[in-house]
Amino acid sequence: MSSAVESGEISLTLPDGSVRRVSAGTTGADLAQAISPRLAKAALAVMVNDRLTDLTRPIESDARVRIVTERDPEALHLYRHSTAHLLAAAVLELFPGTQCGIGPALDDGFYYDFVVQRPFVPEDLAAIEQRMKEIAARDLPFVHEYRPKEEAKAYFAARGEPLKVQLIEEKSGPIASCYDIKGVFLDFCVGPHVPSVGRLANFKLLSTSNAYWKGDAKNQPMQRVYGTAFFSKNELEQYLHRLEEAKKRDHRRLGKELGLFHFHPWAPGAAFWLAKGTTVYHTIADYMREVLLPNGYVELKTPLVFNKALWETSGHWQHYRQNMFLIDNEEEQMAMKAMNCPGHMLVFASEGRSYRDLPLRFHEQTPLHRNEASGVLSGLTRVRQFAQDDAHCFVMESQIGEEVERLLRLVQRVYNDFGLEYSVKLSTRPAEFLGEIATWDHAEAELKRALDSAGQAYTVDEGDGAFYGPKIDVDVTDAIGRKWQCATVQLDYQMPQRFGLKYTGADNAEHCPVVIHRAIFGSFERFMALLIEHYAGAFPMWLAPVQATVLPIADRHLEAAKAVVAKLEAGGLRVSLDARVEKIGYKIREAQLQQIPYMLVMGDREAAEGQVSVRSRRGGDLGARSVDQFLDDARREVQQRGR
Repeated sequence: MSSAVESGEISLTLPDGSVRRVSAGTTGADLAQAISPRLAKAALAVMVNDRLTDLTRPIESDARVRIVTERDPEALHLYRHSTAHLLAAAVLELFPGTQCGIGPALDDGFYYDFVVQRPFVPEDLAAIEQRMKEIAARDLPFVHEYRPKEEAKAYFAARGEPLKVQLIEEKSGPIASCYDIKGVFLDFCVGPHVPSVGRLANFKLLSTSNAYWKGDAKNQPMQRVYGTAFFSKNELEQYLHRLEEAKKRDHRRLGKELGLFHFHPWAPGAAFWLAKGTTVYHTIADYMREVLLPNGYVELKTPLVFNKALWETSGHWQHYRQNMFLIDNEEEQMAMKAMNCPGHMLVFASEGRSYRDLPLRFHEQTPLHRNEASGVLSGLTRVRQFAQDDAHCFVMESQIGEEVERLLRLVQRVYNDFGLEYSVKLSTRPAEFLGEIATWDHAEAELKRALDSAGQAYTVDEGDGAFYGPKIDVDVTDAIGRKWQCATVQLDYQMPQRFGLKYTGADNAEHCPVVIHRAIFGSFERFMALLIEHYAGAFPMWLAPVQATVLPIADRHLEAAKAVVAKLEAGGLRVSLDARVEKIGYKIREAQLQQIPYMLVMGDREAAEGQVSVRSRRGGDLGARSVDQFLDDARREVQQRGR
């Protein structure tokens, strides 16, 4: 122990490098007040040696410290988690006897799970939100309490909270960490929290949904209440505006209105792709083939059902079986495939391989099935049946950097073609990992080199890699600023070893390849949802299920209109004919509602002169032009993919 600590003093190093000598036991609040009253007023928490703690917690030894205010990156998560506790306090006041689950912060808000006598309705949310405001107005402090584990369990058991008792038993040490909104609501929580509920001013409850304790459908059903919170009223209003815009773009609503897909309760979590949706689906699937096949990929089709021996070898039977659809067949236990990688291992092992064969790139788009809980199914974004633009690249360790750089350039090309902005993060070795640290260090260095060589900006997410290897994840930002996790590049040293994969090296010895798991779209279903919402249903011409519709003004123009349709279809366009006996204005409005890029009006003059009067869904009347000229222009637009 240092002499300073022995004398009752400690040294606190501030972010600017300056050092303050203070009494041991000084709190973050004391330090903030000593620095300036203004900082004390703005302070929310304190970072002590990279650990976020409450302002009231004593600092007992030398440390690096930083006072956290709303300007700091940790602050919003702290603020939202505290608001989740405020939500729970309000629910318990309004609905005595409610059991509380957990209430974490999210990237865009927070939620809290409850066991209730009946589901919440919108009127309940309004009442809960009002009670939250009333409690916040009391400006009660968040008080951090430490209770012996058995005492804490007894308290929550007496309150009729068996789920909290279970959490304490599973997660607490001998002393349980609890937080009390002074005299109103005590919760088992490691914290930290803002100093008082009076700091929580700008929040909104958004929705409820069904949930299950620990996310397992076999457990206690619960009601999840979602909300959001921001430091400023303006930020909250902007977010709520984006939510309203998101409702207009909701792929579930647009999918129905535009005739793209639908769902049926007899096939939960599996989309019925209608004619137009199937057209778009095949367009992006074929696009991906056009990108990959000239880049050295070969396309496979592997079985949909495998014996459990495959999944035991891959490790999925032990760690993922509850998420798989199992089949008993003639005393043979089988499972529908939930991912393509184990099948690709078998293909690699089906013949002898040489270093000259590597990199070997397998691509597959066959259906996958995962047994998602019914309560979490949501449109195309959470389904049970889906397909991926999946690929597995088998490489020598010396080829990792070059191969990943190729993949990154493919990612850049694809997202550029769709007009999508994106960000990239590198996730490194987690606390629990397989393999040697030296191997991980080499793999991470290779990924960083590839990112730099591709000119790709990225952030590093320390410790968030998969247990079997580091990875690169890509988040796509849509037209209203939401992020969708899409592309992923993952290094895997473990699965090739589990399957005993070998190739003969230049040294004539056997070596185990490294596998790079990668997808660019992710799942086609989720990517379709992204595209529908990003474009608000108005697909660019190259993706539009109907690229142009021909609108005859009267019956006498019908034959000329049919000839135009035939010519455009022969030229490679997807064209429809609206032969209904309706006014032309009605037909135009209908075509615009269906988000058809071009409307080609046929009247007397157009029929006589071999022309069409062109209207754009956004630009209005573009004037008359020959059918050949329109076809040339349309082909050029398709080829350019709207760029």
